[in-house]
Amino acid sequence: MLTPQKTQLTSNIKLGNRSKTMTKTSNYFEIIVGTFVLFCAIFFFFTSFRSAQVGESSGYYLIAKFDNIDGISAGSDVKISGVKIGTVEEQFLDEKDFRAALKLNIKNSVKLSSDSSAKIASEGLLGSKYLSITPGGDEENLKDGEEIQFTQSSVNLEDLLGKFIFSDKEKGKNEKK
Repeated sequence: MLTPQKTQLTSNIKLGNRSKTMTKTSNYFEIIVGTFVLFCAIFFFFTSFRSAQVGESSGYYLIAKFDNIDGISAGSDVKISGVKIGTVEEQFLDEKDFRAALKLNIKNSVKLSSDSSAKIASEGLLGSKYLSITPGGDEENLKDGEEIQFTQSSVNLEDLLGKFIFSDKEKGKNEKK
């Protein structure tokens, strides 16, 4: 009777040692995998941070005032001929003439003449909106904090369709008379 108990005891001890060895091996594996995942997360974070150019505000500021800035917000692109040259930093209401004003951050390498114009454009029929700058021909350039004088507000698609539909109805009524 002593023999079966001894064999059972020794088998429990052997299983216990093996499970401890398995635990140490799996702990090392988990540490290695965890470290790899952590390094990958840090790599992707810094790569996305660098490609988004967050915190990069080197450039000069300009102001542009519009009657309507639908679709434009802080972070919207400022482009010349489709090439990004800056971003919209802030939007606010000019308290003197109650027009919407945009504060633009333009790259230092881009010099805009004082007679440049700005308009709110769309990337396709249903695309997002951006600020399009058309350079002027004046020899004097805009300086930090100055205002772009010539602006064209956003075109509201609903208003345009409404005018088209109602003008067509009015045209039909006039022809019946």
